[in-house]
Amino acid sequence: MKWIAERDALIAQTLAFVQSVTGKKDELHPPELPPAAFTITTEIVTVEAVAVETELPPAASPPAPQARPAQIPPPRPGGDFRIEMQARIANFRKHQERFEREREEYCAATLTKLRAALRDVGPSPPAKK
Repeated sequence: MKWIAERDALIAQTLAFVQSVTGKKDELHPPELPPAAFTITTEIVTVEAVAVETELPPAASPPAPQARPAQIPPPRPGGDFRIEMQARIANFRKHQERFEREREEYCAATLTKLRAALRDVGPSPPAKK
């Protein structure tokens, strides 16, 4: 339950920061008014029921369409989601390993070229004083 208190504190800090930046008061939560500020009025209204005939002749009434429930796909078994996530993670790891291997090969090739270039140049002449 400690995380709930931390979450509430973070929300309060965030709202205070937003108010200090925008200079506006919190519009989502208006200040609470004391209970005496509210007045309740009730009014009794009587309603009379009226019967209305709405029968149409049988020839004029169109056939009522049958309502079909919305088609909801059946829920996927929990295993499908898990298998899909494991496949994605394995694919991601393969890509990362390939990138690592390519970086290592590029670094080794660059160092080989550098060493070959240094050997071809030969020793530098001694500096004169």
